Amino acid sequence: MSNKFSDSSQIKTVSTFSELIHTDFKGEMNALCWYRNLDGDFNEIVTQLRLKENITEVYREDLIALQLSEKGNRAREIILKDLQVLTDFGASPALNVLKCYERDDEFDFISTDVYSFHVDRSPIATDTFLCTYHGAASDIIPNAQAEQKILIPEIRAKLKELYDGPAEEFEEFLKENYFDLHYQLHDDAQPVNLGLGHLWRLAVDHPKQQVLPCIHRAPIENEGEYRLLLIC
Repeated sequence: MSNKFSDSSQIKTVSTFSELIHTDFKGEMNALCWYRNLDGDFNEIVTQLRLKENITEVYREDLIALQLSEKGNRAREIILKDLQVLTDFGASPALNVLKCYERDDEFDFISTDVYSFHVDRSPIATDTFLCTYHGAASDIIPNAQAEQKILIPEIRAKLKELYDGPAEEFEEFLKENYFDLHYQLHDDAQPVNLGLGHLWRLAVDHPKQQVLPCIHRAPIENEGEYRLLLIC
């Protein structure tokens, strides 16, 4: 498989977990990819796991209890190792089987669910890590190819109609309701799909961040197919 990310100014690819966590974001580069071609049957794991709700967290003991083929076992070992290295790094990884996320359809002009292109925000210095092992994968977009929705005049006017507080607190209203985290793509935008098996580190909006946060979205799930996603 060729590395389709290597020519992107937004993405830097690395070949080890150590490089993934120790490489600094800079300039336009706000997405790091530990590029991997994984050998294992992740679908076998998904088919054996019980989906309790639309999003079901899978724990280490759940994985260990599965009776798997040789290729299924290889997939399990990869996931367990990913969970371990992220935990050792100090992160709190979660493995989820996903049917779908909750949709936000309250307004017809702006949505704040994860299917909308958005950035993550944190009060402390942190990053978003994710890896899709099975199913549809997430997308990212260069920051220059999108605009904050709250800056689009038509959307901003409608948000002002919703707001009934003091004018000087309008910006805080946008922030409290997460409207400021969401983006509209330019007509010529070219999203990048993150693919399967690669472990990603995405820049988050936090007080010490040196680059723009990475704009991303969850994918629309494939019909009849669950996603297996590691995220923290």
